[in-house]
Amino acid sequence: MFELKNKVALVTGARRGMGRVDALALAQQGARVAVTDISLEECQKVVEEIKAKGGEAAAWKLDVTNQAEIDQVFDGVVKKWGRLDILVNNAGIFKPKMALEMTEADWDQTLDINLKGEFFCAQRAAREMAKNKWGRIINIASIASGGVGVGVMAAAHYTASKGGIVGLTETLAQEWASLGINVNVIGPGAIDTPMIAESNMSKEVMDAFLASIPLRRMGKSEEIAAMVVFLASEEASYVTGATFYVDGGWLAA
Repeated sequence: MFELKNKVALVTGARRGMGRVDALALAQQGARVAVTDISLEECQKVVEEIKAKGGEAAAWKLDVTNQAEIDQVFDGVVKKWGRLDILVNNAGIFKPKMALEMTEADWDQTLDINLKGEFFCAQRAAREMAKNKWGRIINIASIASGGVGVGVMAAAHYTASKGGIVGLTETLAQEWASLGINVNVIGPGAIDTPMIAESNMSKEVMDAFLASIPLRRMGKSEEIAAMVVFLASEEASYVTGATFYVDGGWLAA
């Protein structure tokens, strides 16, 4: 099950954290993986990890807010491997700022990367996937995406972007079902990643996170990657327009 041999996958934000682990997991299942992020050098390190494990991968520098760069990278992937089957829209940022202190620049940067970037990568991916009538687009949102009673202090821009991803996915799933493209969302809970470490959340906020989680621990990137592999596979053929919360039981508490 979950074999991805002969499939081509592109992962955004793949130089570290969840994106890196997603790329490694997809390669382990046999996919050829395009590792993309803002640092080509760091992407290349991930490629070397994949190759050391017997997988096939290549690196591209990609700023998801730059549509011309999106086109160049996707062109390069298709030129190298002839197709694109799987997109993991993982690139994102979280820079805490209280709502009354937030500037237009703060808002725009977060929405441009987290939401606009996901849409235009998905749009370009769908154009390639439609050629083969098969595709998997996996958008990464958050448990803090609205409608489930989870807000995050100092994250109005972040939660707005993640809620937008859920709504966007539901629409794209409807529009692209006839093209053979499934579009789904993963909403991680508290996952131990460099982005969380760099957010400088206070001990009080972190303790509140953990107290809300029945499993009483942060999640691992590998636990998100397992869901990515499933949604990328043939076994997920009847799954589209859905949001999967991988949260240690947070929403059940």
